[in-house]
Amino acid sequence: MVQIIVHPKTALIDEPLHIRVTGLLPNQLVGLQAKLTDEKGVLFFSQVVYKADEGGEIDLEHAAALGGDYVGIHPMGLFWSLKPKKVLSRLLKQDVINSPYLVQLSVHDSNIIFSAPLESLKASETVERWYSAPGVQRILIREGRIRGSLFLPPGEGPFPGVIDLFGHIGGLIEHRASLLASRGFATLALAYFGYEDLPEATDVLDIKYFEEAANFLLSHPKVLGPSIGVVSVSHGAQIALAMAVFLKQVAATVCINGFFFSVGCIKYRNENIHSINLFLERARTNNLGLLELSSVFGNPQEEANKHALLPVERAQGHILFIVGEKDCNVNSKAYAEQAMEQLRRHGKSNGTLLSYPGAGHLIEPPYAPLCFASHNPFLPRPVLWGGETILHAEAQEHSWKEILKFLRHHLSPASISKL
Repeated sequence: MVQIIVHPKTALIDEPLHIRVTGLLPNQLVGLQAKLTDEKGVLFFSQVVYKADEGGEIDLEHAAALGGDYVGIHPMGLFWSLKPKKVLSRLLKQDVINSPYLVQLSVHDSNIIFSAPLESLKASETVERWYSAPGVQRILIREGRIRGSLFLPPGEGPFPGVIDLFGHIGGLIEHRASLLASRGFATLALAYFGYEDLPEATDVLDIKYFEEAANFLLSHPKVLGPSIGVVSVSHGAQIALAMAVFLKQVAATVCINGFFFSVGCIKYRNENIHSINLFLERARTNNLGLLELSSVFGNPQEEANKHALLPVERAQGHILFIVGEKDCNVNSKAYAEQAMEQLRRHGKSNGTLLSYPGAGHLIEPPYAPLCFASHNPFLPRPVLWGGETILHAEAQEHSWKEILKFLRHHLSPASISKL
């Protein structure tokens, strides 16, 4: 009898699985498929051809895929190669506490050609992929101006504190914060526009709002003080960098595919960082109808308006820049290199740059599928994010380990006591 054996069947989204198929004929060709339906009813699926060994078994840790959505040895390829049946859909978990993604793995007869759906089901197994570990607590926050969700790890603590910021899609995005809490960080998923009574746009970013959030987090009895970390992506990364510059509470900042200048006005008390020049006429639509925005931002080195640059050399904490070299939304590698150079010019060594060939803009925790392009509620056309599937997956796996290591190192009691 054909069986799919998965260990563990219930796991956090960033945990690898050991997947085996047994009971096949020697050297039999079969199709393996993964399917999940998100909370909006969108189907995501992947399918690959494998060949059983002489014993009639396929072990994804050792067997190479022969065709389909990827080739080669990729034990978690069925997950990171998931693609939406409804094009331009992004897999974005809404309820991170009460429900997992249910992923159905199945084995079928296969003729290697995927012109039609796989048929002749031989075996199936369903696995649960969670964004929160048992005991993680979610607390909705409406404290003064602050809007967000606080995720607390199980246990008494105190835990290192982290603020989690997303980019220009607005609202409250929680999946990374709950996963960080599952890894031992008290994490505040912070909304800053397009949510409840917050502003509808980000033309002016007042860092006082984010300072209030940092102080709120540090005031919680389960949060280890006196400093916090920030994890951010895209538009949120410029805010995180501004927090690192202006706020002494920030000891560790992760900037994923961001920039070190102001888009719109950034203000803190009596200081204003004016917007870099934007060249909207440079935005182009490719032959797929996708909006490419990487040329819209002026080159900070060439801009006459030098007041747009964030003075990164004033950051007292450590900064980890993570960039994808196939980012089609922002020229993130060039901007991170310029920020690193600015630090060096001022004799600072508190910056680290991780650059990933083939990775796109939306670098997520491990095993999330590549979102090459998707709709943005604030733009008239779907946006091209970029990335190559396998290299992007490798970047997500490696960078997540580095993020956790970076936060643990710089937010540990020993590190904080040296600040």
